[in-house]
Formats: sequence, structure tokens, C-alpha cells
Amino acid sequence: MTGRSEVPIGRRVAQWRVRRRLTQQGLADRLGKSKSWVDKVERGVRRLDKFSTIQDIAEVLRVDPAMLLGQQSPAAGGGVPDGLDGVRAALARYGVFQAPMRPVPEADLRRQVGHAWLSFQHGQYAQVVRVLPGLLAAVQVSSGSEHGESSVQAYRVASSVLVKLGDADLGWLTADRAVAAAGQDAVLAGTAAIVLGQLLRLAGRQRLALAATVAAAQRLVTPPHRATPGRRAQELAVGGTLLLQAARAAASGGEPEQAEALLHRAASLVDQVAAAADPQRTSFGATAVELTRVVVAVERGDLGEAVGRHELVIRRDGWRRLPAEYRGAYLVDAARAYLLAGDLAGAGRMLVAADGVAPAEVRARPSTRTLLAELARGRPEPPGVARLTTLVGLTR
Repeated sequence: MTGRSEVPIGRRVAQWRVRRRLTQQGLADRLGKSKSWVDKVERGVRRLDKFSTIQDIAEVLRVDPAMLLGQQSPAAGGGVPDGLDGVRAALARYGVFQAPMRPVPEADLRRQVGHAWLSFQHGQYAQVVRVLPGLLAAVQVSSGSEHGESSVQAYRVASSVLVKLGDADLGWLTADRAVAAAGQDAVLAGTAAIVLGQLLRLAGRQRLALAATVAAAQRLVTPPHRATPGRRAQELAVGGTLLLQAARAAASGGEPEQAEALLHRAASLVDQVAAAADPQRTSFGATAVELTRVVVAVERGDLGEAVGRHELVIRRDGWRRLPAEYRGAYLVDAARAYLLAGDLAGAGRMLVAADGVAPAEVRARPSTRTLLAELARGRPEPPGVARLTTLVGLTR
């Protein structure tokens, strides 16, 4: 199986391995293979003639199997243009004086950041990618924004969408700049730590993710505090979100008891932020806690509990009030739960539902497309999956 591209599949494996900052030994360990096996694959000495093996490699590298096969470009079928070069260029100009560009007034900068976040929460990742180069450039040249909320939020939305699109390198860079821009502001630092925790979890660094998110949460939720009611609600919403991230890290790191304790702590904060605004865009609340309980149940292998909780929580009013991006991402998690439980039809329903809520969650995210490819091989094929595979450009 060599695909349609003239570039050998082994070379594409090597290119993506380097891009994901994995050594040959690191890739081998995650695949349960030897370093020699990986080396031979990359040199073309050993052929990859089983789709299941290609899919395993693609899952570790967080790309679509079709990309390894040379059957599509990174953006094919995904609904997100390959505009990341513009983002890279904007980030590369960090600290470099740009004479032609004038500082953007703070009010205009806040409006641009708000628009980017609104697009992100509606699952319009292509739109976010298009505006990021200009937004990042505006942040870098605008006086007074170097360590302000607009700067943190701009880098945070950039990191969030880059995580979605599977570009961990740029995600790390923008998350780091969000942390730096936050300075000593605990709330802003906490919002930056949210996406940092996500990146650490996706990189398989569960203990680091747990330590980072718990430390940031403790700074926000541990009394005494003398903040105004509005500020305190922000602290608790960000702190609660960090605790939910920490619970996910603990569960996937094999610490279910700690995950339960963190969930309980997060749940205890809900009533104190229930009626407050959400300027930090955390979506923290009772529904977010229950959705995390589903994910944690999946991680510890309690699939029956996970599916049961899922069926209940999506009937709540709070579910419909969550942003499209949040619901779409969660439905993909639910699809994995159904798949692990052996319910292919249920998994297919969840992906179809996710596509209806936030199409880019299914069509643009490499990890979700890999899940879709796995469902497409199921027999009988779940209803709606064939249509999705055609829409995203997957071949079977």
C-alpha cells in the first residue's frame, strides 16, 4: 500500500514523526514495535501493506490515514484551508518592529479578539485560521497589550484552534505566549493553563498535565480571596475548568480516585458561578461537570456508566446552551465511548450528531477523521457514516 503520491509512505511517516517531535524509539514504544521496525518502515525496507497498521501509525501521529497514503492534502475535505503558513509567519515576527503597521486601539483589538472567539465557539475553525495572522500581528504591535487580557485571549484562541487542527508545535508556541502575556494575573494565567493542560494530555504527559492544572486551579479556588463578586466568579469558573481538565488527566493517567476527588471539588463550585457571566469563555457549570464525568468513566473502563450518564446529560437544558464547539467535541468523545462499548451504530449516531452541530469537529480534526475511518470499516457500517466519509474525502 503506497498510496497515490510519488513520496514513499515511509518518508511521510518520518516527516510526520519529526513534526510531532517523536524519536524513532518514541514512535516504536507507542506502537508496541521495535526501533528497528520503525527505521525499516521509514527507509522503505519494510512495506506497510495493512491498513490497520497504517491507521495505528496515523493515530499516534495524529493525522488522517489518507495523508500517510498520499491520497489527500492536510486540508482536503476538512473544511479548513491550509492557512497555517500565515499563522507561522505572524508568530515568527514576534518582537520584530513592523514600521508599516500602526498600533491598533485597544477597543478595536478587543473587538477582533471577541470575533475570533465567537467564530471558534461556533466551530468555524476556517474563519479563525483566516483572521489569526492579522490578529496576532495586531497584538504584537499594539501598545499596552503586551501583558493584557487581549493579548492572552488572542494567543489562547490561537492555541485552542491549533490543538483542534493537530498542529501541536504551533499550539505549544501560542500557549507559551499566552502564559507569558498573563504575567501575575491569576485569572489570565489560569485561562492560559487550560489549553496548556490540553496540550500536555494530548502529548501523553498526564502527570505533568495534572500537576500544571491543579497548581493553577489552587491559586484561584483556595480561600481567602478579597475579589469583587464578579471577579470572584471569574476565578471560580476558570478554577473549576482547570479542575475538570485535571480530572481528565488523572483518569487517563490511571488515577481514578483522584479524578473523582477533583470532579467533586469542581462540582462544589458550580452554585457560586451559576448566574455569573462568562467573560473568560470557560462554559463552566453543572453540565460541564457531568460531561467530564462521562469522559472520566470512559477512561476508567466503566462504559455502561458512561453511556448511561451521556444519555441523561444531553437531555438537559444546560446542554443546549453550550457553545457548538464544546458540544461537537464532546459528541466525538461520546462516539469513542460507544465504539469501545461495541455499539457501532451508537458511535455512528454520535459522529453524525457532531457533524450536525460543529462540522469542523468531524471534517477538520485529524483524530476524529481517524475515528471515522475506523467506523467506516465496521460491519454493518453505521448509518450516516458512509456519507461522512465521502464528505471528508476518506477512501476505504
